[in-house]
Amino acid sequence: MATTAGDERTVQLMLKRWQDPETGLDRAWREEYLVYLSFPDPKKPNKVTVVGPSGDVLHAIREKEKPYTAEQEDPEVVQPYAAYSPAGHAKGKLVYANQGTPSDYERLNQTVDLAGTIAITRYGGAGRGAKAVNAAPYGVAGVLVYTDPRDINDGVTSDAGETYPHSWYLPPSGVERGSFNGQFGDLLTPYLAAKEDTYRIPAENVTGIPPIPIQPIGYEDAYVLICALDGDAAPQNWQGGFNCTYNLGPGFKPTSAFSASDVQMDIFNYEEKRNSSNVMGVIRGSVEPDRYVIYGNHRDSWVHGAIDPSSGTSVMLELSRVLGRLVKQGKWRPRRSIIFSSWGAEEFGLIGSAEYTEQYFTKLSERTVAYINVDIAVFGGATLSAAGMPSVQNVIFTAAKQVNRHKAPHAAAAEPLTFGLFAPQVAAPGRVSTSVYENWLRFSNRTSPALGLIPRLGHITGAGSDYAAFVHYLGITAMDFSHAYDRTKSSARTYPAYHTAYDTFDYASRFIDPGFLSHQAVARTAGNVLIRVADSLLLPLNCSDYAETLEQYLTTAESLYQEQLSAQKIPMEPLKRAVANFRSAASHLDRVIGASDLKNETPLKVRRINDQLMLLDRAFLNPLAFPEKYAYRHVIWASSSAGQPTFPGLADAYAQAESSGQSRDWERVHYQLSVLTQSIDGAAQTLVDVI
Repeated sequence: MATTAGDERTVQLMLKRWQDPETGLDRAWREEYLVYLSFPDPKKPNKVTVVGPSGDVLHAIREKEKPYTAEQEDPEVVQPYAAYSPAGHAKGKLVYANQGTPSDYERLNQTVDLAGTIAITRYGGAGRGAKAVNAAPYGVAGVLVYTDPRDINDGVTSDAGETYPHSWYLPPSGVERGSFNGQFGDLLTPYLAAKEDTYRIPAENVTGIPPIPIQPIGYEDAYVLICALDGDAAPQNWQGGFNCTYNLGPGFKPTSAFSASDVQMDIFNYEEKRNSSNVMGVIRGSVEPDRYVIYGNHRDSWVHGAIDPSSGTSVMLELSRVLGRLVKQGKWRPRRSIIFSSWGAEEFGLIGSAEYTEQYFTKLSERTVAYINVDIAVFGGATLSAAGMPSVQNVIFTAAKQVNRHKAPHAAAAEPLTFGLFAPQVAAPGRVSTSVYENWLRFSNRTSPALGLIPRLGHITGAGSDYAAFVHYLGITAMDFSHAYDRTKSSARTYPAYHTAYDTFDYASRFIDPGFLSHQAVARTAGNVLIRVADSLLLPLNCSDYAETLEQYLTTAESLYQEQLSAQKIPMEPLKRAVANFRSAASHLDRVIGASDLKNETPLKVRRINDQLMLLDRAFLNPLAFPEKYAYRHVIWASSSAGQPTFPGLADAYAQAESSGQSRDWERVHYQLSVLTQSIDGAAQTLVDVI
């Protein structure tokens, strides 16, 4: 866990590896920040109980997960808790609020008086902390959250031969920990790096954290509570994986053992400023050392963290070992500098990476070519999964085609990893000799107007990992790699042991990636991309793929919004012209590149074109576009609550205006449309030769 003695040992491990005389990097160091974290009190464990009318405890929620191996009994296993939940005591009738979204509470409030109640919610649908933030306006006193077996276990609920340690499914007592903070970075130093002498806002001014106590529990206890609830049956789409009807409450059935009882929450969390470290390492570029390709993953976990984050850390260590050895042997050095980053305190809200971007804002903005993130490297063994800006689609496809997906013999698997640029046809997991690209295409695909059937590259629209500050705050081209399970065979929203005490080496090696072949596939693919971006004469970024995405977003926006916008006399034609201008400018740059013999051109021309490619995403930044969203400035990839595959600011503003009908909200739609139009036009202007 971040800032613990174990965390310091991993800091020392990273430094030792990256300072190794034979396989280390040119330089490695630590960057320290003083950050605001939240912990449970080991002397006063958080308690959730069912209390009868006379004050007697009828049921107590399990405080620690059931041990199946020695790892769960380790004294360093932190009690399940909600980081940044306030301490406090809450008592009231229990109600079931589904996923705790605004619409869930609104619907529940139509039939149930929520004032003074305790709401039980399931993970999914809304952010962790949002389940409490959304509840507070209705007078809810406290919130419980659990992982429903329908959402994570494909309905499996018994540890008698069904869940871990017999399979990958979450045991009944498993509890997902997490940060219940709604924004990223240190909470006391917004837009400033959290150094010791940095100005800090008062803790009472912090926003985006739960205003009322909230506590995660296991589904074995959730079952006891939910199946005893009184009241009307919850809507069908609120029902879950328990073998009972989910009722809304309030309170328990008169026929249950909990008749006339309340649920009581006694939460003793506390906040504290602690030193947290990033570990940084660099391979200096041979030609353009002032151009950075940053490759990162966080180092901290909630408990053992075999998959999250250590699958990604192991991949990063292997890549840095292989490249470091080549550099130390004098066999290779990249054209551009590679910065490896082991971020601290990610689990509390992407803190290490966000503080780094705040400290080095100007330098990173001006010099960073791309950010590559590999956090959870392996969720499962089915297929590569990747997300990123559209401009990285082609380089990812090129790399994925070069990595073969077949089972390597044990002897070959023991050899140091190499990458396609050095050894084409490297092995990755699978039964047949297909490429990672072909396998990915089979599991997840879309039809491109220009390219036909291609794998589906996801978009980076939220703040799920350390790419967030690079994408949303700095506008740096970014990508994220992992290996996924087959979602046609499991509806689990993530791997079931996520953020629990069961995410161990035993779990990872038996159920997630036996033989670690999927780890190798991710390492070879991400490593291939890393080398291409760091070492190619021309940056392998494609603006025409970006144009295609903008056109798709525009088509969606037209079908959803044009009729109503016309009625409000808000024209979409400027946006259509801006997208057409971007396509024209992208095609122009493609022609310039195609007509150039860059190996024999002046270096200044190569540098000029590379700067146009590198800085494209900066052109989509608008610091005033989303004043209500901390550090979100990218008008194409900002998060959105509207749930539509189109421009986020426009989608959210339209949804609000359609709901309220207020003229000021329609004015906000027009404003977002203008922001978007001018950002796209401005980006197009960066792709042409001169003004």
